[in-house]
Amino acid sequence: MAPEITSIESVEFSYPIEDVGTDQHGFNLVYEPGSVTERKLFGLKIHTDEGITGEYVGGNSPGAAQINTFANYLVGKNPLEREKHWSEVKRALRKYDRMGMGPIDIALWDFAGKYHDAPIHELLGTYREKFPAYASTYHGDENGGLDTPEAFADFAEECLELGYGAFKIHGWGGSEGARDLDREIAAVHAVGDRVGDEMDLMHDPACELETFADALKLGRALDEVGFFWYEDPYRDGGISQHGHRKLRQALDTPILQTEHVRGLEPATDFVANEATDFLRADPEYDAGITGAMKRASVAEGFGLDVEFHAPGPAQRHCIAAIRNTNYYELALVHPDCPNTQPPVYEGDYSDMIDTVDENGMVEVPDGPGLGVDYDWDYIEDNQTGSRHTYE
Repeated sequence: MAPEITSIESVEFSYPIEDVGTDQHGFNLVYEPGSVTERKLFGLKIHTDEGITGEYVGGNSPGAAQINTFANYLVGKNPLEREKHWSEVKRALRKYDRMGMGPIDIALWDFAGKYHDAPIHELLGTYREKFPAYASTYHGDENGGLDTPEAFADFAEECLELGYGAFKIHGWGGSEGARDLDREIAAVHAVGDRVGDEMDLMHDPACELETFADALKLGRALDEVGFFWYEDPYRDGGISQHGHRKLRQALDTPILQTEHVRGLEPATDFVANEATDFLRADPEYDAGITGAMKRASVAEGFGLDVEFHAPGPAQRHCIAAIRNTNYYELALVHPDCPNTQPPVYEGDYSDMIDTVDENGMVEVPDGPGLGVDYDWDYIEDNQTGSRHTYE
């Protein structure tokens, strides 16, 4: 008899991040001594009649709201029929961004790994079990942390000493016009002068720069230093094929886009229309491990590389099964505060800054499924009251 999903549980919980606040607009996370930011995530369990539970912790509130629209469809279905469920739910969410698909699909993969007593990367087809990480910073602040170009250069040097072979700047953005752009450009040169001969360097304004012209100016500075990639520079939101094709034509630094392009087909069109050099993928954002691996195949078919957004066990399993990818994003890191990892992992799994070995490498978990054990007591003790059970 085929296995069957008997119920799905979703519980929202919160956890604190010490010495972290937000910038003046209230969106970017930045170092802020003495401040505490509360972050909310979701714990998911997919129960089956096999007594095996698929689990995942992550997601966000808009995505969790979408789960309400399709969870009942999954109850009673075979959890191993991921491709069929992916196709059906994709159609059901055609009016939305489909962010709810990711956590559920990851949990279904976790079930499959536990069912077959194998890590997910082995089910996908293992290419490697260790890979290099890059240090991906918090945004620049005004609070004595990453508050000057020299501070970014100092931190890049610290990361190099830890073993990292690559470093990504999230700068101050465009909120103060020319002053911030001058500071961004100065940080590019400061980091390049300090570690450019020893590290691959990336820059991600996170769509902060206010104009195409600002994106062009910063991009020319990246050209001068020889950056590895330039990611989501300006206020188009990272989705204009025309804008980024024009930017590519004007710069030498490769462009990395599609983090904010939802859907396999629009991301494919971004590549086909020569609007990016690297493709972005994320199991949470891109409809699960199933969707992220489809993006990797698209990139491979075009002879390009796919770079995964954010850290996490699902990302590690994808990267372990992909040839055409370069780095694991260890984010967000800072010299004076912890990253945003929730305190829900039992055992030795970690995405903190000291996770890398002396060669800047991380390993894929080798246990069944995702290969991590979640602290469900912590999740239950810190739940917000938002809880759903589908059966």
